[in-house]
Amino acid sequence: MKTDQRDRTENAKDGIVYYTPFQALDETWTLFATEGGLCRIHFPHEGLESAAAWLKRHLPQAVLTEDREAFLRNGTAETLEAYFAGKPARFEDMALDLRGTPFQQKVWRELGRIPAGTTRTYREIAEAVGSPQAVRAVGAANGANPLPVIFPCHRVIGADGRLTGYRGGLRIKQALLELEGVKGLVAAGHARFDF
Repeated sequence: MKTDQRDRTENAKDGIVYYTPFQALDETWTLFATEGGLCRIHFPHEGLESAAAWLKRHLPQAVLTEDREAFLRNGTAETLEAYFAGKPARFEDMALDLRGTPFQQKVWRELGRIPAGTTRTYREIAEAVGSPQAVRAVGAANGANPLPVIFPCHRVIGADGRLTGYRGGLRIKQALLELEGVKGLVAAGHARFDF
């Protein structure tokens, strides 16, 4: 995955965040990108307030511009369409504008190493990033992941082998895993993720 390494101040001066609705799993998701690349995938259930809060925190000077063509030009739409159609998708080639703390980014990059059709536990991710005691911090980083699917936090499950919390809801987590051929996992997450 190509990550924009430009100074964040320079990105803020760019001033434009492109967005477009995107159909997947019979729902409408929203994609956001700067000139540097894809910066956020918004889950179907997340309201405009959630997107506005994230943008205010990470791109406070941004002006939102709806532009589907931007996502066609940079290949994002085509790559995601392939993934949701069950075809091979090369996320490594996508331009990304990743925003998060160094620890979060380390966790997200580790998520990107989990092969499709497999799962890891939160503990395994904590160990892989060199922080074996930081299981809860890994969970928090997963919850803050701005690019689900690209950094597949849906592939992270509880130590007991069950589906646990997922910002997108356990129904979508299960659907993404089933799309990749992982079946039979039981949901056991907190009731707030049971949608």
